[in-house]
Amino acid sequence: MTAISSAPFSPEEIAAEGLKLEEYEEIVKRLGRHPNKAELGMFGVMWSEHCCYKNSRPLLKQFPTTGPRILVGPGENAGVVDLGNGLRLAFKIESHNHPSAVEPFQGAATGVGGILRDIFTMGARPIAVLNSLRFGSLEDAKTQRLFNGVVAGISHYGNCVGVPTVGGEVYFDPAYSGNPLVNVMALGLMETPEIVKSGASGISNPVLYVGSTTGRDGMGGASFASAELSDESIDDRPAVQVGDPFLEKSLIEACLEAFKTGAVVAAQDMGAAGITCSTSEMAAKGGVGIEFDLDKIPVREAGMVPYEYLLSESQERMLFVAHKGREQELIDIFHRWGLHAVVAGSVIDEPIVRILFQGEVAAEIPATALAENTPLYHRKLLAEPPEYAQKAWEWTPDSLPLCTSTGLEIQGRFQSWNDILLTLLNTPTIASKRWVYRQYDHQVQNNTVMLPGGADASVIRLRPQEVEDKGKVPNSQSGVAATVDCNPRYVYLDPYEGAKAVVAEAARNLSCVGAEPLAVTDNLNFGSPEKPIGYWQLAEACRGLAEGCREMATPVTGGNVSLYNETLDSQGNPQPIYPTPVVGMIGLIPDLTQICAQAWQVEGDVIYLLGELSSYSTLGGSEYLATIHNTVAGKPPRVDFELERQVQKVCREGIRQSLIRSAHDCAEGGVAIALAECCVAGKLGADIQLELSAHNNQRWDEVLFGESGARIVVSVATEQQKTWETLIGEQLGNHWQKLGQVGNSEIGLRVLTTDNQTLIKVSIEEMSDRYLNAIERRLTIHNTTPNS
Repeated sequence: MTAISSAPFSPEEIAAEGLKLEEYEEIVKRLGRHPNKAELGMFGVMWSEHCCYKNSRPLLKQFPTTGPRILVGPGENAGVVDLGNGLRLAFKIESHNHPSAVEPFQGAATGVGGILRDIFTMGARPIAVLNSLRFGSLEDAKTQRLFNGVVAGISHYGNCVGVPTVGGEVYFDPAYSGNPLVNVMALGLMETPEIVKSGASGISNPVLYVGSTTGRDGMGGASFASAELSDESIDDRPAVQVGDPFLEKSLIEACLEAFKTGAVVAAQDMGAAGITCSTSEMAAKGGVGIEFDLDKIPVREAGMVPYEYLLSESQERMLFVAHKGREQELIDIFHRWGLHAVVAGSVIDEPIVRILFQGEVAAEIPATALAENTPLYHRKLLAEPPEYAQKAWEWTPDSLPLCTSTGLEIQGRFQSWNDILLTLLNTPTIASKRWVYRQYDHQVQNNTVMLPGGADASVIRLRPQEVEDKGKVPNSQSGVAATVDCNPRYVYLDPYEGAKAVVAEAARNLSCVGAEPLAVTDNLNFGSPEKPIGYWQLAEACRGLAEGCREMATPVTGGNVSLYNETLDSQGNPQPIYPTPVVGMIGLIPDLTQICAQAWQVEGDVIYLLGELSSYSTLGGSEYLATIHNTVAGKPPRVDFELERQVQKVCREGIRQSLIRSAHDCAEGGVAIALAECCVAGKLGADIQLELSAHNNQRWDEVLFGESGARIVVSVATEQQKTWETLIGEQLGNHWQKLGQVGNSEIGLRVLTTDNQTLIKVSIEEMSDRYLNAIERRLTIHNTTPNS
């Protein structure tokens, strides 16, 4: 007789917990008996992809995770790096994709709350938040509702809790229509002498539940996050948590105060899977057990049963292990901050999680069976790239209409390069995101040096709130730069090359503000790994990320995996998102007086392109090809890491030697868009000359809008021109080009050929109108509340 045939649960009940029948068999083996309902629920959430990474863990092992500055790598609540001068930075990225699809306001808000808890659980004070967002077409009413709700949720929680939202990225593509992505990254400065870890220790030490009350909100959220979205997902609103940012602010202060007493042995945020996850992970990491009494837990709803307690994902809750005899000291701190704090259990020698309820054992499971000895799937990789990719790679620019220096004809209508430039600037993915970031408080705490929209990366002053010598003002001349990046179209067309490009671009964005790239946190957003194409995309992207991080010397300190990002249509057919491995990268700025923005600074400054204008650029996977020609095809740009390192190094050196006045990465839309963005930001024009590459039949659209890595547009004062050209000649050889000069606001952007034919001539006003108002124009006014 099989375990299934004698199970007290039907196959449908087992599946409802997110478990496969063969996984149920494994549960029975680990327990030596059938689980009860509460235990089945515990396994359901802990064996979900969201918690145990059963499909991705074998792939994550190839990531580089060590380096001279890495203090804490993967496996804890957040990574920690050494910034020198006694400063240590905790940082992490997390996703809240499925909750945001169902309830965008609370889904996004609690995503912010969750990542902040990961930071301060380590003993760090949160100093900044960034977000990476993906939505469907902004012309669509449903997308507008999701977009409005997510942005409102992020601004509500971040603004209320007092942590600045300093940067991020927003993409719009029909691939995300039913399944938006909401990835949130947080940074924090360590305040405690010791980094707080999560492994429980000390037999008979008390286990404290602190923070908010427990209710039925967020029930089974981890399992919900590990399944496809369907038309019925709207019924899963109970799986979406409800946050209270004001309570979280108190929790931050109470936790940091508690950690400084030395009375806390270990701490764990109650995030996904709530009490189940925190008890089992703390026990498993410490090689001990935890006995926990649900009757001690403060609740907000009556009549809750063990299953509900254990699977609730009510927000703003933490689990502590305290030194025996010092628990009251901690309880008093939390009460002073208006928070709950109770001794609800103790550390035990037997390595199990034992849950008590109404005087009886409600659940008893080996801790490792929940947190470490979980299923692991080594899936078979496709022998060759899937058909969609091979077909896409066959595309060449020869299939496009012929073009001249004036433009090209598309479907019977002539479009000048002016028209195309303005169309691209009006594309929501490229256009200014000021409608988004104006809703965020990006200057609270008064340490934001580079405001959103001003540069390729965010810059935050490193100013500890507390110093050992009370009479000494903390050094605030050093800073940290942060960015989140991913071009999902590249990754869709070639996951390996696309993922390498993500790492390269993130490092380039940091280099453009003068920061030395240090380390990475990643968020892997993919479709189902159970489908051959989905697993191929995931495996190849992980291979590319690993190589990129090794090449750029930026180890991975942790992150998040979000799979099953698929929407089931009304016929039950899954529609996966583009594979989207978001990289959050941080870099060190030794001197905040030596940083750079993207805007032109002074009329007459000389404009250069670091890298190759045309040799490496391609229209494959470009924004131009997708927007102007409605085509997603071709091979995305290949990464030349040697050139990438050289270009970034000379950019950083130029900034630190005060030679470079502005720097801007060439990304979506190519050189023409990068130049236009510098003009709009600085309200100054540019006189540019470009030439075709004679040896490879280059087209003008490839020169203007082709995309490639290792390219940065910089401006330099005329009096520094000789010094600068000597430096780049020594470090880049021939891999640079003088493009022209910064002009006054009247000339706008003027791009000529070497024989003085006009390619582009557009005014600052025209570019600014398209670029700054693209998102606002598309948003319909809805007289609804933010969380409707």
